[in-house]
Amino acid sequence: MPVPRLLPLPGSSPEDVVLAADGRLVTGISGGPILAVHPADGTVEQIAHTGGRPLGLHAEPDGALLICDSERGLLRLDKPHGELEVLVDEVDGERLNFASNVVADTDGTIYFSASTRRYPFEHYMADFYEHSGTGRLLRRLPDGRVETLLDGLQFANGVVLAPDRSCVLVAETAGYRVARYHLSGPRAGTSDYLVENLPGFPDNMALGSDGLCWVTLVSPRNPLLDKLLPLPGILRRIAYAIPDALQPKPIRSAWVQAYSLDGALVHDLQREPDHYAMVTGVVEQDGTLYLGSLVASAIAVVELPS
Repeated sequence: MPVPRLLPLPGSSPEDVVLAADGRLVTGISGGPILAVHPADGTVEQIAHTGGRPLGLHAEPDGALLICDSERGLLRLDKPHGELEVLVDEVDGERLNFASNVVADTDGTIYFSASTRRYPFEHYMADFYEHSGTGRLLRRLPDGRVETLLDGLQFANGVVLAPDRSCVLVAETAGYRVARYHLSGPRAGTSDYLVENLPGFPDNMALGSDGLCWVTLVSPRNPLLDKLLPLPGILRRIAYAIPDALQPKPIRSAWVQAYSLDGALVHDLQREPDHYAMVTGVVEQDGTLYLGSLVASAIAVVELPS
């Protein structure tokens, strides 16, 4: 991966990044601000504030923005500085916890993920240890009804809708894989995997202008955590209770991959975390990558190698 150009932000953790209809990049940062950033000169404008912790985003062609807020649920901003509406804050009578990532179809159908039923954003590692398998892929229909498409996911995260609407993809961060739910054809209503046994923890994903599914790997796999996962749940919970300094930590890196929609690896871009690290958001547009991060205070811009 080439050395990135950085677009500084007035806050940290731009967990996801999307390209809006007006050509600006949009991200949400720690504390709740939603920011629009000009990709050329880096000009930053705050266009909303969720009052929670914004994570995954989806920019609509009409200028609206869908926001997954880990505390408030699935939100919609009708326009910059406009009205912020709560679309989903409970599912089947249960509060929606840890809304993570979102994508929408042109007919108004929204697909979104919820990472875990059990833990808040600030304790996400507890779910990795417990390996709770309480993540979900959800669908909000245009009439407002919400359906669960997949349950039992290992920390559901990034969501991508195939261009032909044949399937929707969801990253399982703690499962090292990308699940695929078939929407049409003879396998409609069933699921399998686009790719398994990834070398790191997949986070947010995005469909690029190149037709590829871009996947962020926030950190390489942790050998100690890999050894813990097969153990009984009580032992993993005990491991999480040990002093923080002794627990496995995410390994800092900068890593994104791109897959074709049949699961073939097309790009594998890595670099040392000297300029940017722990990539969690990605947009590809005409050979340029825009990256978000769990820890940085900037959006990174990377030109794809020829």
